[in-house]
Amino acid sequence: MSYQLLTNNNIEIMGGRTLRRYLLMGLLCLVTIGLIYQFTSPACFVSHSSASQWIGPERFVMSKDESQKFVYNRYMPLIFIGGMPRSGTTLLRVLLDAHPDIRCGEETRVIPRLLGLRQTWLKAPFESRRLQEAGITSEVLDSAVGAFILEIIAKHGTPAARLCNKDPFTLRSAVYLRYLFPKSKFIFMIRDGRAVVHSIISRKVTISGFDLKDFRQCLKKWNAAMSAMHYQCQELGPTVCLPVHYEQLVLQPNKWLHNILNFLDVPWNESVLHHEQLVNRKDGISLSKLERSTDQVIKPINIEALSKWVGQIPDDVVKDMNEVAPMLAMLGYDPAANPPNYGSADLLVKQNMEQLNRNKEDWDAKQQHLQSVRESIRNSLVKQKANNNNDNNNDNNVIDMIPQSNDLDKTLSPLQSIT
Repeated sequence: MSYQLLTNNNIEIMGGRTLRRYLLMGLLCLVTIGLIYQFTSPACFVSHSSASQWIGPERFVMSKDESQKFVYNRYMPLIFIGGMPRSGTTLLRVLLDAHPDIRCGEETRVIPRLLGLRQTWLKAPFESRRLQEAGITSEVLDSAVGAFILEIIAKHGTPAARLCNKDPFTLRSAVYLRYLFPKSKFIFMIRDGRAVVHSIISRKVTISGFDLKDFRQCLKKWNAAMSAMHYQCQELGPTVCLPVHYEQLVLQPNKWLHNILNFLDVPWNESVLHHEQLVNRKDGISLSKLERSTDQVIKPINIEALSKWVGQIPDDVVKDMNEVAPMLAMLGYDPAANPPNYGSADLLVKQNMEQLNRNKEDWDAKQQHLQSVRESIRNSLVKQKANNNNDNNNDNNVIDMIPQSNDLDKTLSPLQSIT
């Protein structure tokens, strides 16, 4: 009897220990599962660094045939092309658009406006305080601005493995954009300022703050804008921002496109040397009917525009060139050379020039057709606006105006300024 009782007690003790062991193991499993969920759930990023607060649900776009998924986020290696308008930014973007892995697309125009608006909000003391009182901190704005820019870049064109933006004046905000998109890279297009201003004036490219009747004033504006963008590029450093001279790109495209793709960590593809074969074709390069550079970039890479400015600058401006535009010398141009020696063309460019000369009438007709289409659209928009407002003063300028961000204060830190 005592033996049976002892045996029963031992069984109860062993059963209790087994039960406790199972309960303990179950508890450990629950804790483990909880920890795994915590550190894999997006919610775990809510209370950490400001960068991690921007991580959200996966966003993606599908290819046209729905066969490929392109995920986009703030940590993807975006490409930004910037510089003064008429400096070759459109040419470079169509060259990159010819690459099967890259999509830049047309200018968005809204991105530089948004960057300027953010700067206005933060630099105005009263408005900035009102935002703070409303709980709209700079971190909140940064998150919203970054999300807006990313959506525009990702969805305003066909999806691609590498996304690119070309809005010239965004380079004035390069340091801030790098803060928003930590893996982004920048290409700073540089062109002889005399050629830039001559092109702006002769083609009537209206830019905020530029007086198209005053060559001297436009050169000073060019100098100020280039100084700001040069400063930004230097702040980012050579591994993040690559200066590219327009003259060298069109004279030696093979060499420079190899340099650019190496900088971007994109494999070489011959198509970038023959963008004209893909213009306005299905799944090719899309061009805006309203961008003034469109009628030029339909041609193969050429040197037609290199020295058109020579002899077109007022004598008094030529005499004062060093004082008016000191950035010329800073960027490697000789202010006293008229015309300067930009270098020699490679074989590809020589062949392109021969082809253009042989078919000059056909190419001229294509250019004139695009120009007439653009003017027709513009005139229609001007008329529509005049009818709506009963006042057509400055309507041409309003429609064509290229926005640029506010003047920069280099004493501000990158995260205080959109510089």
